Amino acid sequence: MTRRKKTRSLADKVTIRTGKRKDYRRWRHDNPDEVAPSRRYVDKKTQQRKLQAERKRQRQSAPALPLHKPASDDKDSD
Repeated sequence: MTRRKKTRSLADKVTIRTGKRKDYRRWRHDNPDEVAPSRRYVDKKTQQRKLQAERKRQRQSAPALPLHKPASDDKDSD
């Protein structure tokens, strides 16, 4: 007699699953007008975008590094 394979997930076996991620995803899909990010999350992301824009501005306004010097200064060409 062969043994039945054990399943790792009980998600399909349980009938009442309140507060579980699968239920919440289904509810979000069914009620898109009631779903909105929290004020704290929106403020956090706004702040992150401001910081990112400021860093980008600083990077772009930095003076160029003298990586490639003009060919006239080349001492190897004899």
